[in-house]
Amino acid sequence: MIPALSFIGHHDSGKTRLLSRLVPYLADRGLRVGAVKHAPHFDARDDEGTDSGILAAAGAEPVLLLGAAEAILRRRRTDDEDLVETIDRYFSSCDVVLVEGFKGGPLPKIEVFRRGRDLAREPLAGAIDVLAVVTDDPVAVPDGTLVLSPADLPAIADLVESTLL
Repeated sequence: MIPALSFIGHHDSGKTRLLSRLVPYLADRGLRVGAVKHAPHFDARDDEGTDSGILAAAGAEPVLLLGAAEAILRRRRTDDEDLVETIDRYFSSCDVVLVEGFKGGPLPKIEVFRRGRDLAREPLAGAIDVLAVVTDDPVAVPDGTLVLSPADLPAIADLVESTLL
């Protein structure tokens, strides 16, 4: 199993921003880092009419869109497809995989929390088992839950490594 960890949180809590800073930090530590973004409303069929969309509609599985500098692998996904199996299949070259989202998924979780405009919003910690909450806001979390600042990349990276490696 490829070591993977979910970063969860409310919408606009700063998950992508934190991960975009954490990925190069972990890479500087010598790790090959992959990323998964949970996008439940994404539908690759939106590109119907494109050549890759036509090939997929014709039944090709998977379809690789190969550009000069990037490649995108498109494949069908079933509702019961397991997240861990998918990570193992497509991220074998990675030392760790950071997953954004999947609150209900099977992976260990770190919550990213920011109140933003919703001052009544509270952390998910307690309702969802998390290793830590990353926030600058004063928050009430269950006893024993680690609270880290989003500016403390060394501590967050240490937690990722100690959890996964």
